[in-house]
Amino acid sequence: MIEIRGFRIFPGLLDRAAQIRVVEAVRLCLAQAPLYRPETPRGQKMSVRMSAAGRFGWVTDRKGYRYEPRHPDGMAWPGIPPEVMAIWAGVAQCARDPECCLINWYGEGARMGLHQDRDEADFSCPVLSVSLGDDGLFRMGNEARGGKTESIWLRSGDVVVMGGAARLRHHGVDRIRYGSSTLLPKGGRLNLTLRVVT
Repeated sequence: MIEIRGFRIFPGLLDRAAQIRVVEAVRLCLAQAPLYRPETPRGQKMSVRMSAAGRFGWVTDRKGYRYEPRHPDGMAWPGIPPEVMAIWAGVAQCARDPECCLINWYGEGARMGLHQDRDEADFSCPVLSVSLGDDGLFRMGNEARGGKTESIWLRSGDVVVMGGAARLRHHGVDRIRYGSSTLLPKGGRLNLTLRVVT
C-alpha cells in the first residue's frame, strides 16, 4: 500500500483471476442495467458511459447530480455483486456496507475531470475505487479547487481508498492508455466506485 495526499493506493490488490471474476459479475449487472451516456446539468454529454449496482445509482442530467433508486430507463439497479463487496470488506475499514457501486466505462479518449464526491450524506465513510482493464492516469488534487496536483498511473487490479484526509479532495482521470490491458476483449477501462450514500 502507498499513500499519496491521503489516498490509500493498493497496487495489484486483485490478481488476474480475481479481476476476471469481478468483470464477469459486473457484466451480469450491465445485462440488467445497461451502460448509458450521462449528460451534465449544463447539457454536455460525458465521455464515459455509466451504470450502477446497489440500492442507489448516481445520475446526472439537466436536473442536477444526485442518487436515484432506478436506472434512467426505469429499472431497479441490480444488487452489488459479492465479489465486489469482498473488496470493500478487505480494505475500506468502514463499519457500513456500500449502497452504490457506480460503474464507469472509459473508451478510447474518455476522461473524467477533477471533481469531488460530495453527494453522499456521511463523509466519514470512504469512497473505494477499483480499476479494471486499461491503465488510467489518476490525478489527485486538493479540497479547494486549484493548486498543485499529483498523478499516478492506475493499472488493472489496483484499488484506491479515498477516506479521511482524502475524502473530499478533488480527483479525476486525465486519460487512459487504450489497449494497454487484455482484460476486456474490446479494450477500455472499467472503474467501479463504492459509496455509502445515506
